[in-house]
Amino acid sequence: MISQEITLTPADNDRLADFCGQFDAHLRQIESRLQVEIANRGNQFKVTGLEGSVQAACAVMHKLFENTANESITSELIHLAMQDASIDQVLVSVDNAEVPAVAIKTKRGMIRGRGANQQGYLRKIMTHDINFGVGPAGTGKTYLAVACAIEALQNEKVSKIILVRPAVEAGEKLGFLPGDMAQKVDPYLRPLYDALYEMLGFERVEKMLEKGVIEVAPLAFMRGRTLNDAFIILDEAQNTTVEQIKMFLTRVGFGSTAVVTGDVTQIDLPSEKMSGLRHVLEVLKEVEGISFTFFGVRDVVRHPLVQRIVLAYEAYEQKNQIKQ
Repeated sequence: MISQEITLTPADNDRLADFCGQFDAHLRQIESRLQVEIANRGNQFKVTGLEGSVQAACAVMHKLFENTANESITSELIHLAMQDASIDQVLVSVDNAEVPAVAIKTKRGMIRGRGANQQGYLRKIMTHDINFGVGPAGTGKTYLAVACAIEALQNEKVSKIILVRPAVEAGEKLGFLPGDMAQKVDPYLRPLYDALYEMLGFERVEKMLEKGVIEVAPLAFMRGRTLNDAFIILDEAQNTTVEQIKMFLTRVGFGSTAVVTGDVTQIDLPSEKMSGLRHVLEVLKEVEGISFTFFGVRDVVRHPLVQRIVLAYEAYEQKNQIKQ
């Protein structure tokens, strides 16, 4: 156990109150997550715990206090900051100090990869024509891909964005949905719409959809097309068949970038069908010019409980595999 003292400047009472939270709730959140004790008097803080945890806590506290100059501190912001400054991430950030962070400007503000894995994912998308992002829910696979697509469109690197998903129900039978073809597939594509609305605003997205600058389509509609000067995202790729994902990858034309995202632990295909994503990861693993980013439980940027849920499922599945 070690103790480390830090002083947060300037000694602004309003910023310190925002930083600590009501009844020091923000400090308690840091203590609970990083297993440290934090004592303070004014702008002077003493952090006690294991050396790695103390270093991570101090890094988080400095970063969060800097943020109080421009925004109010929330529990979500603290969770994400702690994820960035976890022990191994601190070591990675030292090694990669000279590598500039990738930042994407959208209507919502600047979007940055959180942690080395997300930063690497963004860099690969910007330097490779075909990219795979594989990992559990909440790791930013699709969200960051949509951000890259918007950035490419705004900088005129591509002329359109095409968002694709296989229309496979997640364990439920939805029956015969009412409406035209677009309305029938909308429920499957809603997460992609949500990311677009958040980054560009509802009205702008609707205008771009009307003009065909943004196209949202089920995977089956891709057959027979060649897609040039486009940014194409295939989401939920674990629910493609071997034939479908091969068909999709061979649609990529000149001047295009493709990003394929999915989670091989959440396959909703009938049991007799092999996941195209699982198959293609083996087939293309040695192909030059294709990038692969594998996300883990530590990359989850949703509610802290989501990390624990993913971890619990992984542990359960490993335990059952050992028994078998």
